[in-house]
Amino acid sequence: MARKARKSKGNTSKDVHEILGGKCSIFRVAQSGDVWQFKMWITEEQKYLRKSLRTKDFDTALIRGEEKYLQTYSDVATGRKIFGMSLGELVTEFINWRASDVDAGNITKGRLVTIKSQCRHVLKYKSEKLKISELDRNSFFDYEVWRKKTVTGTQSVTIRNEQATINQMIDYAYRKGYAHFAKFDFRKITIKKDKIGRRSVFTDKEYESLYRFMRSYSSKKQCADDALRNERLMIRDAVLIASNSMLRVGELWQLRWSDIVGIKTISDEQEEAVHLVTINVRAEICKTRSSREVVCRGGEYVERLKKRSKYTSANDYIFASSISGAKRLSKRKWYAHWQNLMEGIGIEDYAERKLTWYSLRHFAITCRIRSGVSHLDISHLAGTSVSNIESVYGHWNTEMKETAAMKNFAIDKSGIIVK
Repeated sequence: MARKARKSKGNTSKDVHEILGGKCSIFRVAQSGDVWQFKMWITEEQKYLRKSLRTKDFDTALIRGEEKYLQTYSDVATGRKIFGMSLGELVTEFINWRASDVDAGNITKGRLVTIKSQCRHVLKYKSEKLKISELDRNSFFDYEVWRKKTVTGTQSVTIRNEQATINQMIDYAYRKGYAHFAKFDFRKITIKKDKIGRRSVFTDKEYESLYRFMRSYSSKKQCADDALRNERLMIRDAVLIASNSMLRVGELWQLRWSDIVGIKTISDEQEEAVHLVTINVRAEICKTRSSREVVCRGGEYVERLKKRSKYTSANDYIFASSISGAKRLSKRKWYAHWQNLMEGIGIEDYAERKLTWYSLRHFAITCRIRSGVSHLDISHLAGTSVSNIESVYGHWNTEMKETAAMKNFAIDKSGIIVK
C-alpha cells in the first residue's frame, strides 16, 4: 500500500509516495513531466539509487517500484554492486581474497606479493575509476604491447604470468556477479621452448670471485663494527648454503632452526670429510605448497652460523634480525648486501643480467646437471618438476654434449679410452 508523502522543498517534486513501509519511494519531478521515478537508499554503498519507471500511470509505477525494490534488494543481498564496481575496488577485493589463501595455506606470502605487483600494472594500464561494467573481453587485448613499451626488456613469460593473474581476477568478478564475462582475450604470446624460464647464471669464474670476495667483505679489516660484521658473516653463510642446497630464496629466508633436521660428517671418495646437513622445507614456505627434505653439503656453514647467532631457539629464524629471533633480516638489507657483493666482484651489469639471490639456486642446479646428477634426483631436491628442469636448464645438456664431442681421446690396445 503506497503512502503519500510530503511535497519536497523548492517545489521540484509534484508527488512523493513511500512504498513497502518506507523502504523506498516513487516520485515525480517537474523536469520529467508526469513520468514516475524510483528512489531507494543503498546502505552498503551510501548512495541513493534513482531509476525511471517509464510510466505516467500511478498504479503501474507502484507495481514497478515494488518489483525494482525486490530486484535491488536481492542484488545487494548477494553482494552485487548496484552502482557498478570500479576496477580499483575489484583489485582491492581480489587481493584480499587471495590473502585469505595465504592463511589457508594455498599460496605463499611471496606469491601474494607477486600478485599485488601484477595488479599494480593493471591499474596503470586501466584507470582505477573505470567501471567493471565498461570492460569487455577485448579490454586487455593489447596488454602485452603496452607492457613492453612501458618497461623495456619485460620478458614475454613475465607478461604471460601477469595475464594469467588478470584472468583469475576477472573470473573472480564473474563469480561474484560484478562482471558479465569470465575471461579476457589476449594477444597470443609465443615463447620459444629454449627461452622458457631461461635463467641468468654465474660462470664458474664469477662464483669463484664471489667466494673469495666474501672473505674480505666479512673480515675485521673491512668491517670494524661488530654488529655489521656479524651481519656480513651471516650473508656469507647464506650465499654458501643457498649454493649447496638449491633452496629458493623465499625458502632460505624463512628457515627456522627447527627446520634443521641434523648434520653428520661422512667421507667422500677421496676420504675427505664432508658435512651433510638435512633441511626440512615446510609446505607453508615452499612455492609448490608441498614439504620436502633436502640433504646437501654445507653443514659446517649452518653450524658456525648457529654459534654466532644470539637467537637459536627452535622457532627463531636462522637469518634473524639483530633485534629479535622472531624477525627476519629485512629484504632491504638482503638486497643492499647483494649489491655490495656484485659490485665488489666487478659485475656492474648484474641488474641487466638479472643476477639475484635466486641465481644461486640456478647455479647450484646447473652445477649438478654438469656433474651428471639425474634430472629426477635434482627435481626432488630442488622441489620442482623434471619438465621444469628440462625446459629451464636443458640447454646445458646440449652444451655438455658439444664439449664432450670436442675433447681429444684415443683408444689403447685394451680398448680403454684415454686422453
